Amino acid sequence: MFMNEKTWDYVHRHADEDVRKLALQGVKDRKVDLTAALQQIAGRQTARRKLPTWAATEGMVYPPHLNMEQCSSEQTARYKARLAGEGKAFADLTGGLGVDFYWMSQGFKKRTYVEQNADLCTIAEENFRTLKHDCIVCCCNATTYLTQAPHVSVAFLDPARRNEHGGRTYGIEDCTPNVLELLPLLMEKADKVILKLSPMLDWRKAVSDLNGTPTAVPHHVSEVHIVSVDNECKELLLVVLNREATDNVHLYCVNNDETFDFIPLLGTKNSLTGNKTFPYWESTESREAAICLYEPNASLMKAGCFDVLAERFPVRQVALNSHLYLASKEINGFPGRGFRVECVSSMNKQELKAALADIGQANIAVRNFPLSADQLRKKLKIKDGGSIYIFATTTSKGEHKLFICRKIS
Repeated sequence: MFMNEKTWDYVHRHADEDVRKLALQGVKDRKVDLTAALQQIAGRQTARRKLPTWAATEGMVYPPHLNMEQCSSEQTARYKARLAGEGKAFADLTGGLGVDFYWMSQGFKKRTYVEQNADLCTIAEENFRTLKHDCIVCCCNATTYLTQAPHVSVAFLDPARRNEHGGRTYGIEDCTPNVLELLPLLMEKADKVILKLSPMLDWRKAVSDLNGTPTAVPHHVSEVHIVSVDNECKELLLVVLNREATDNVHLYCVNNDETFDFIPLLGTKNSLTGNKTFPYWESTESREAAICLYEPNASLMKAGCFDVLAERFPVRQVALNSHLYLASKEINGFPGRGFRVECVSSMNKQELKAALADIGQANIAVRNFPLSADQLRKKLKIKDGGSIYIFATTTSKGEHKLFICRKIS
């Protein structure tokens, strides 16, 4: 029991209210621990958004706001559970609140949660009891645990991405624990290691760094998963196996239930598709050559697999760094947003006047363009929003073009 009955009763009575207003109102009953109550109310409200299964479970305890915001969502945790699979033993070496651990360890006979923060350990242990999730809780750091740990089928690490001053870090070697230093021990103690890294990290460098780290046991990165939720890139996941590589890394670009996967040809002139090249769209082509415009989802943008899209779908990229695609017809299954092009305009004043004659409001996006979206909006003198989408970009010939579109439903 983390709080007394009076405090829990307060939490239940005010579960849907604004915690800021509750804090200003205060409480008359001295038996109510207002600070603890507000933490639980705020935690539950965040859990409804991120962790619906936990939010629907009575008796769950929530940590401070920062821990709730930093923890994985149920959606991404369930995805990682598919990567973990099933086996004899699973260990989460950076347990945190235990969200990833809870879902990833479901298919294992022995489950071990490791966390060096004593408060989080206490909360996680209480929640695992509430969830009837049988497991071992170890309050220590990953290195200490690994030196004495038995062999496991799968180990999971989500290294902290903040330094001692609270600043964000992105390189693997700058995180805590330093996975590159820990890798030799990890390869001895686990058949498979799943790493959750910053989505800001270059996945190619991460693969190179891990594959290039010497270990007594052979190892290689077998899979890279770039995971987005509602077109916002959330996680970079790497799967490392303790055996010699038999194939190139397999790359998965995920956005909600949509997955686009391929095997990049690392080390070639074009690191994704070999030496194959694809023609760009030309502004001199007929109007029918640009009926539809497609924008790749966030995971694909992060992966940089632009030629792969041109290889898989009947589309032509506007230019090398524009990352927009044009097609002569609607395409089923393109991993991203689709738009029907209504007009293509240069930045010529007369052309713009004719193209924007009936448009007072539009959503503006810029790709490889000299102006920001806000600067272009001011120049065009149109409001934000509505059903019109304007993509401003630069063609392979250096021409600045506006594609005025409507979203394909």
